[in-house]
Amino acid sequence: MSHDDPRPPEDEFVRGLKRILQGLQAEQASAGSQVEPSHDGADRAREEERRRAETLRRIREFNLKPREIRDYLDQYVISQDEAKKVLAVAVCDHFNRIRRCMEDPELREQEYTKQNILLMGPTGVGKTYLMRCIARLIGVPFVKADATKFSETGYVGYDVEDLVRDLVKMAGGNVELAQYGIIYLDEIDKIASQPTAGGVRDVSGRGVQVNLLKLMEETEVNLYSQTDLVGQMQALMEMQRTGSFRKRTINTRYILFIVSGAFDGLVDIVRRRVESAPIGFTAEQTTGERTATDYLRMAQAQDFIQFGFEPEFIGRLPVRIACDPLSERDLEEILLHSRGSILEQYREDFRGYGIEFDITREAVEEIARRAVREKTGARGLLTVLERIFRDFKYELPSTSVRSFEVTRETVENPRGTLKELIMKHADSQRDVLRSEINRFLERFNRAHGLDLRFDASAVEALVEESLNSGRTIRALCEDKFRDYQYGMKLVAAKTGNRTFVVTAEAVRNPERELSRWVMENYPRAGEAVKGAGSGGA
Repeated sequence: MSHDDPRPPEDEFVRGLKRILQGLQAEQASAGSQVEPSHDGADRAREEERRRAETLRRIREFNLKPREIRDYLDQYVISQDEAKKVLAVAVCDHFNRIRRCMEDPELREQEYTKQNILLMGPTGVGKTYLMRCIARLIGVPFVKADATKFSETGYVGYDVEDLVRDLVKMAGGNVELAQYGIIYLDEIDKIASQPTAGGVRDVSGRGVQVNLLKLMEETEVNLYSQTDLVGQMQALMEMQRTGSFRKRTINTRYILFIVSGAFDGLVDIVRRRVESAPIGFTAEQTTGERTATDYLRMAQAQDFIQFGFEPEFIGRLPVRIACDPLSERDLEEILLHSRGSILEQYREDFRGYGIEFDITREAVEEIARRAVREKTGARGLLTVLERIFRDFKYELPSTSVRSFEVTRETVENPRGTLKELIMKHADSQRDVLRSEINRFLERFNRAHGLDLRFDASAVEALVEESLNSGRTIRALCEDKFRDYQYGMKLVAAKTGNRTFVVTAEAVRNPERELSRWVMENYPRAGEAVKGAGSGGA
């Protein structure tokens, strides 16, 4: 623009917005020109809509009983009987209220205190899994987030309202379905506004609590956040098209909020309060027998406030559950009897290679014993199993082993047990390597339209080299014969012969054998072959 131009300079940001708007309009026009959407896309859309309608129907007709929810949870989560009972009652009360409000809209006007839930207990005891299972049973959308992402940024950058927007995304954009979903916020104890060195409470933690408080009560959340530029532009386009701005919001009245955390410091607060007010002459003895979970079950609002929670915040979490730490026996049950256990996942992993394994009771007991030492609950099982099966998964798919047994010795010395297992199948391993040679020849010939063959001496030479070097047949062959297609095609073009037989000598010195083949037909081309480009089957 010249200095004489009377028009004011256009802000770069405005120009950027215009470009985005033009792009969106073009995309919208392009989408509108497609009168007939693809059958696959239309079928998927119809199926998603059918699932959403079915979920809404189940919510409208919700009739589960607390014992039925408990029985369902028993299939997936071992132990935590008290937690299952309390959760089952709270969830049934919540969704029964929703059902009755859908039947009688006048009930919506009545005061309703949601039974938002606070789960306490050490890591790996099944807190998140319990809620995932409940959400899956009912069919409602479920969102899990970590409370620390808000405290670390001072709730700037990732807004707590984004939790609700994520719930809408999980519902496929269906606001009606999302308003009955479940939001799970883990590590909530990390946003307690603990006193600083000067005795002042942490401001950011308190701010997050206040913002979450609004969501847990009832509020309208705009589905377009202030940082969602595309959403804002779509709203602007709608206003240009219709002449009015339709503000899309979702009400959080019937969204169930569950928060959880370990609450280690809370145990000390409760213990001091309980021990400072003994009841009867047996109080001291009883106190000595209490566990951390016992103290968490005795926590009162004043304890949470002292811990660092705002009174209004903790008051919106009326259902408080303390989960038990998992014992060795619990971990054994998880391995053997829980649906979808980590042990079954390992079985499926090995089945992908055509391998099965059995496990002895003694091995299960030893795995559980080692998992307890990890102090990470059920996650400790994954740590122990990974150590056991790490080398088995690496080695066995390339061997002739198709079944094995996991014993206590396997748990205690997995590498030694694996070595013995492979040695036991050494004879049949040769057959496996021979079959891999055939697979290489099939790939090579199919890729290049040639007929490469190995005589018996070449096969045995490759087998021996694979056993001695530890390299796979595929790696050996692709390395040794990576240039063979070039020389073979030269010879085929000269003689018409496309069949070539490799001997043990060629395995030992593949370049020399290839040069010999070519020079017998092209005496001056031997050196050219050596410089040919590389490739492989």
